[in-house]
This record gives sequence, structure tokens and C-alpha cells, in this order.
Amino acid sequence: MSEKKLKNRRSFTPEFKLRIATQIVSGQRTIAELSREHQIKDSLLGQWRDRFLQNASLVFGGQATESERIAELERELGRSHMEVEILKKASKRLL
Repeated sequence: MSEKKLKNRRSFTPEFKLRIATQIVSGQRTIAELSREHQIKDSLLGQWRDRFLQNASLVFGGQATESERIAELERELGRSHMEVEILKKASKRLL
């Protein structure tokens, strides 16, 4: 049985994500340009932009409402649940 090499996931600092998101929002660069330059999927850059815009009001002292926080936590829980299910299926295939 041959072992497949798993690709290491890259992680990005919050500062890097902020710099990329501000370039997109300000119109300095397009998602496509930044995607090619940094070799990051355009869908991920779109998620960073959306998260940046969603939380922009917090910069000026706005507080996230309880329902917004609950919705955010539910999204994170859903993503985590999907990741666990994918990993379970992948581990079954390896056995």
C-alpha cells in the first residue's frame, strides 16, 4: 500500500489577510491579480474580503450583536463539522 503525501496547509497571519482584503476593497488590486501573485484560490480571497467587510463596523467601536455572534459561531461549527466528516471518510479509505 503506497502512502500518499498530504499537502501542508499554508496558514496566513491576520496582518497578511488584512493587507490583502484592504487591497481588494480599495480597488488597488483585483482578486484575480492577488490570487495569481500569492497562489491563493480566489474563493478564499473572496471569503477574506467578505469577512473584512462584515466586521468593519467593529473598528469604530460597534459591537457585534448577539445574533450576529451566534450566526458566526454556527458557521464555524458547521465548517468544523464538515471537516471532521471529511477526515472520517478519508481515514476509512486509508484503512
